[in-house]
Amino acid sequence: MNRHAPALCLALAGSLLLGTGCKKDPAPEAAAQAQAPAKTLKLVYVNWAEGVAMTHLAKAVLEDRMGYQVQLTMADVAPVFTSLAEGDSDAFLDAWLPLTHKDYMERFQGKVEDLGTNYEGARIGLVVPAYVQAQSIADLAGMKKALDGQIVGIDSGAGIMNTTEKALKAYTLDLRLMSSSGPAMAASLQDAIKRERPVVVTGWKPHWKFARWDLKFLDDPQGVYGSAENIHTLTRPGLEKDKPEVARFLRAFKLDDAQLGDLMGAVSEAKGDPSEAVREWMKRHAALVDGWVPRS
Repeated sequence: MNRHAPALCLALAGSLLLGTGCKKDPAPEAAAQAQAPAKTLKLVYVNWAEGVAMTHLAKAVLEDRMGYQVQLTMADVAPVFTSLAEGDSDAFLDAWLPLTHKDYMERFQGKVEDLGTNYEGARIGLVVPAYVQAQSIADLAGMKKALDGQIVGIDSGAGIMNTTEKALKAYTLDLRLMSSSGPAMAASLQDAIKRERPVVVTGWKPHWKFARWDLKFLDDPQGVYGSAENIHTLTRPGLEKDKPEVARFLRAFKLDDAQLGDLMGAVSEAKGDPSEAVREWMKRHAALVDGWVPRS
């Protein structure tokens, strides 16, 4: 029996008593409520655009359609994996595999569980505005002065940062990889485009920046960044046993490129708490959301 079933039976019994006009004894009901397991869930995410959008959407569906109370925690990717492995968080919807987060998956092997993909065809690499003459990562070797000697990165623990350090060595580039954050990277990109100056950032797709500006990935003939990846949903060990309905929802939660791009655009335009934007998105994609929610 589902661990929530006893609470449901008590709730139904209470409704029947009210319907027949009987008075309830408040003490047993209060005790039953105190013993009832809470439908709570802890989602953890990194401040990356697709992760912010997908995590807030999952939170809204769990709250509005499945009756859960959901707590969100934002952290760098290293503590995200640690929190899952130690059971402090329940799920993470933004693991890039098989390359970007390969090191973390190997480090935490057997301590996190993979529920499969939620988006297919993701890509990482070095991104520049279309007006930049460089076509390949190797072309950056002659652009040190124009780039102020740097590549604009995101948070230091991100997998793309480690891969970019490998790219600097592979292509023998005399450039510094500057850590910042996803929003700070986007702000640097926006500022450079406004002034039509050369800039190189660590980039990934899906991301709303590709819809907003004319950008291109630099060719990677040495294959340092690998080919296309998929975004996976990870959970703490035991979640599928403890909360099977949540696991079924997370396994069904999938977005294609157009759906995720639309969602990310809506969240980006909200410029604040994404809650209202994702709920408006849910209304426009009701049939898709219906397909994610377990029926029993």
